Amino acid sequence: MGLNPIVEEVTRRVRERSRESRTAYLALAERSRGEGAARARLGCANFAHAFAAEPQPEKIVLRASRAPNLAIVTAYNDMVSAHQPLGAFPGIIRGAAREAGATAQVAGGVPAMCDGVTQGRPGMELSLFSRDAIAMGTAVALAHGVFDAVLCLGVCDKIVPGLLIGALHFGHLPVIFVPAGPMASGMPNEERSRVRQLHAEGKAGRAALLEAETRSYHAPGTCTFYGTANSNQFLMEVMGLHLPGSAFVPPGSALREALTRAATRRAAAITAMGAEYTPIARVIDERAVVNAIAGLLATGGSTNHTMHLVAIARAAGITIDWDDFDRLSRVVPLLARIYPNGSADVNQFQGAGGPGFVIRELLQAGLLHPDTRTVAGEPLAAYAREPVLEGAELRWRPVRAQSGDASVLRQAGDPFQPDGGLRLLTGNLGRAVIKVSAVKPAHRIVEAQAAVFDDQDEVLARFEKGELHRDFVAVVRFQGPRANGMPELHKLTPALGALQDAGFRVALVTDGRMSGASGKVPAAIHVSPECLAGGALGRVRDGDLVRLDAVAGTLEARVPASEWNARPQASADLSANAAGWGRELFAAARANALSAEQGASWFAPGEEHGSPARVMNTVRP
Repeated sequence: MGLNPIVEEVTRRVRERSRESRTAYLALAERSRGEGAARARLGCANFAHAFAAEPQPEKIVLRASRAPNLAIVTAYNDMVSAHQPLGAFPGIIRGAAREAGATAQVAGGVPAMCDGVTQGRPGMELSLFSRDAIAMGTAVALAHGVFDAVLCLGVCDKIVPGLLIGALHFGHLPVIFVPAGPMASGMPNEERSRVRQLHAEGKAGRAALLEAETRSYHAPGTCTFYGTANSNQFLMEVMGLHLPGSAFVPPGSALREALTRAATRRAAAITAMGAEYTPIARVIDERAVVNAIAGLLATGGSTNHTMHLVAIARAAGITIDWDDFDRLSRVVPLLARIYPNGSADVNQFQGAGGPGFVIRELLQAGLLHPDTRTVAGEPLAAYAREPVLEGAELRWRPVRAQSGDASVLRQAGDPFQPDGGLRLLTGNLGRAVIKVSAVKPAHRIVEAQAAVFDDQDEVLARFEKGELHRDFVAVVRFQGPRANGMPELHKLTPALGALQDAGFRVALVTDGRMSGASGKVPAAIHVSPECLAGGALGRVRDGDLVRLDAVAGTLEARVPASEWNARPQASADLSANAAGWGRELFAAARANALSAEQGASWFAPGEEHGSPARVMNTVRP
C-alpha cells in the first residue's frame, strides 16, 4: 500500500516549515564531520589526556588512531530500577568493542531522576527541566571530540529525550540507543490502581498501599505500565535508533547481553571511518519524526511526548506542533491496549507481538515512511522482526503473523479504535492535549462548573473534606514550565477517579502535566499559553461553566465574550516554588522556558527567543 495521503501531507508541511532550520542543521553537522579518527585531530597534550588512564592494550589502539573509539553516555544509577542494569553495560560494551577491533570509553554520566519517587513532591518541579540538564550533560561528554560514535544508555521519562537532544547537537556522529528492558510482571496495574483509589477514599491504610506498590515495583528493569519510559523505548524502535526488537527484552538475560554486544559492533561499523557511515543527523529527519508521532498514536503512548518530540525535532532543525499530532491522529488507528489504556503490561504486549508487530501493521497500512535510514543499515521493515538466540548466535526472525493476544494487540484492519490515542483541544481557554485512549467514550464530554485551584494539594484537601462530591471541572493553574517547572499532577488521579466512579461528571483542565500512567479521567493538559504567560486559565472563576469536548476537540469557558474579555488575569504567590530542593538552581530555566507546544525547553533555538511576548512572560507575579 502507498503512503497514506494525510501522512504524506503532514510530512510535506513539516518539511516546508523546517526548510531553513533543517538546512542550517545539516550544514553544521557536515562541517563537524572531519576525516579519519576524531582523536587524531587533537593536539598531542589533548590526545595524551584522552587515554592516560586506559590499559596498555587500549592505549596502543587509541594512539594508532586507526580504529573507532566509541563514547558511552550513561544514565546509570542503582536507585532507579530501570537504570540499575546499566551498571554492567560499560564492561560488556568494552569487551564487544575490543572484539570488533575498536575501543570504548565512558564519556560521561547524566542524571536520571525517577518520577515515581518524586511524584507529588518538591523534587518533581525539577523533573521536566532535568531533560535539558541531561541534554547539556550529553553535550559536555561528547565535547571532548575524541569519539567516532555514541552508545546512549538510558530508559526513563526525561532521560531518553535528553540524551537524544544532546546527541542531535553532534549530528555528525552515529548514535545507537541501548536499552535495559522491563522488570518482570508484578501486581497487575489495574489492581494497584484500585488499591490507590481505596487509599484516597480512606478505605485502605498505608500498609496495604505500600504492599501493593512494593508488589508492583519489585525488581530491576523498567516499570511495566506503558508510561513515558516504555513509550520512549517504542519510539527508539520506530525512529530506527535501536537495533530491531531491542526495546522489551528483559534485563539480565542472555538475549539482552547479546543485543548490547551487537549494538556495540554495529556502532563501530557505522562511523565515518568505514563504508556504512550513518550519522544521527541523517537518521532523524522529517520522516522519522512523523513516524514517531504515528507510532505514539498507534500505541496510546505518553502525553509527555507531545512536548518531548517537539523538543527532539527542534534539536534536528525540524519544527512540529500539535496540529501535526492531531492531523495524524485522525488516520492512525489505536492498535495496542497496554495499561493505562488497558489491563496488559509491556511484557504481555511484547508476548503478543510487541513493537515489531505494530511497525509491520503501520507499514502495511501506509502509515509509516518505509524509507527512513536506521542504525541497522536496513529499511524500517527490518524492525518488523524480533531477535532470538540460536545457540550463542544472535539472529532476527519476522514477528508473528497474528497477534498473540487480540485483547492487547490488533492488526491495522481491526483496531481498538479507528483513530489515535491523543487529541488537540482548542477554544477560548487555549490549546491543550488530551489522551483519549484510556478515557471511556461516556466520559469524553464533560460540561460542569469550574472549581479553580492554584495548587494540586488544594484539590486533595477539598476532596478529603468531602467538598468535591459533585459534577465539576477542576481547573488547576500556575502549573506550567515558567510557574513551577510543570510537575506531573498524577497524585490527583486516585481522587478524581474515585469521584468519576461514584457517578460524578469530573474533568481536569491544567497548564501542568499528567503522568504517562494517567488516563481514565478526562484531562485537558499542557494548556498553552500557560497561566503565568497570560494564558486564559487566569480568567476562569469558580462557578464558570466549562466544557471539555474530546469528540469535537474543543475546550471552552461558557462565559459571554464581553465579560470574558473584560476580566483581569489572576495572580498567584509562587515564592514557595522558587527555592528549596534545588529549585533555585533552575530559576533561569523557569524564566526562559518556551511553551509546552514549543517543547518547554529553555535553551531551544528559534524566533521565540527574544520576542516581545517572551520577554514579557518572564516576569513573575
